[in-house]
Amino acid sequence: MANTKETKPNTKTTTKKVVKSTKPVKKSVKKETKPVVKKTETKSAESFAVIQISGVQLKVFKGKEYEVNKLEGKKGDKIEVKEVLLLSDGKDTKVGKPYVDGAVVKLEITSQKQGKKIEGFKYAAKSRDRKRYGYRPSITKVIVKSI
Repeated sequence: MANTKETKPNTKTTTKKVVKSTKPVKKSVKKETKPVVKKTETKSAESFAVIQISGVQLKVFKGKEYEVNKLEGKKGDKIEVKEVLLLSDGKDTKVGKPYVDGAVVKLEITSQKQGKKIEGFKYAAKSRDRKRYGYRPSITKVIVKSI
């Protein structure tokens, strides 16, 4: 059995309308960009020291303020730290074995206060054993007067 229906070829005609706009077309113009040069501060030119104080080692710069673990003293007291591990003046660096001979860093206590609360939680599975604890450590703020 032959197919007796004739099929028409698909002849759809489309007309495109061209619409001219009255606004002028903007051409994109690339602007020349200058490279951005960021100025970075170099701390290598500054003098600094690595000291050991209240159980920790700190890299200190003159005139900056640091928070350390509780030190004995009141606000305004002067402290001399002789445990200097490294001393640098920007050009020359001295490394101690373990401390640099004759090097002293002078600090001044600016405040005694309590730090942020440290919280802990112990948990033992399947035994309903839970312990929660927390404390606020005492800290001292010091400012470096001289290296």
